[in-house]
Amino acid sequence: MKVALDLRVLRDRATAERGIGRYTSELAAAIAAEGVELVKADADVRHSPSIDRVTIRPRLPYVVTLHDLVPLKHPDRYLRTGLRHRLRYAAVKRAARVIAPSRAVADDAANLLGIEHVDVVPEAPAAVFRPITAPRGFLTRLRLPDRFLLWVGGLDPPDPRKGVEPLARRAADGKCPPLVLAGRHDAEIERFAVRGRVLLTGRVSDEELAALYSAADALVLPSEEEGFGLTPHEALACGTPVAAYAAPALRETLDGNPGVRLVPPGELDGLLAAAAELAGYEAIAPARTWGDVARETLAVYERAIAES
Repeated sequence: MKVALDLRVLRDRATAERGIGRYTSELAAAIAAEGVELVKADADVRHSPSIDRVTIRPRLPYVVTLHDLVPLKHPDRYLRTGLRHRLRYAAVKRAARVIAPSRAVADDAANLLGIEHVDVVPEAPAAVFRPITAPRGFLTRLRLPDRFLLWVGGLDPPDPRKGVEPLARRAADGKCPPLVLAGRHDAEIERFAVRGRVLLTGRVSDEELAALYSAADALVLPSEEEGFGLTPHEALACGTPVAAYAAPALRETLDGNPGVRLVPPGELDGLLAAAAELAGYEAIAPARTWGDVARETLAVYERAIAES
């Protein structure tokens, strides 16, 4: 099989450094490791790993990954460019198969777009995320506090559904251990920084991020909506526990894991209490790998070819 996997999301920093970029780069490497040729011409199937680059006329059996439907669920926040989103979702509907990272997203696709031809293929932590011995030795430039909670994601600008601002305010007030916000940020976010209480790291390398996960008391995720949630899986792969809001996809992918505490969305005090309870717990890494993701994705390609 020859696959035309659209890698253009990796050329744009706005997507390359976020979950979509991680998904695309890890999937491409894992598919290649399965011995499948990634080409632009003479391919058997085409795959858009994000709706950002979908096409109405793919000219091949077409697969699209739909990471979430947050813009449709919260149009007041996200649909300022309504026409562009309508075109994107129209293209998704015309795909031979749609990949969703969770059953929660597949259900949203059915309810909001009427799409039933969806295959659920959960994601996985990258191999770079593993417990780091003496992690602070990799992080001397950051001057980390002795203990801290960690949040990971893009802050240029912050996504309103991620709940970063109320989390940073609570940490600034001293209501919890100091908070480290890891990720590229813009100038506006500098106001979150409070000496000794809230630290902004800026962009970190994967090796530094693995060390940050390993050094943290816990990852905190006050997000009201996720399509899958890669960062908690990355934290667990580094042996770090996770306190998160019980958004549907996170309940699906994390519930029952002894290194995870899920609290009702909006209960920030409960989230911080859960993080404190988990501090020092050595979490167990998820068993799923990107090899699993690649093999299940290749099966979706086969279905798309057979049905086209």
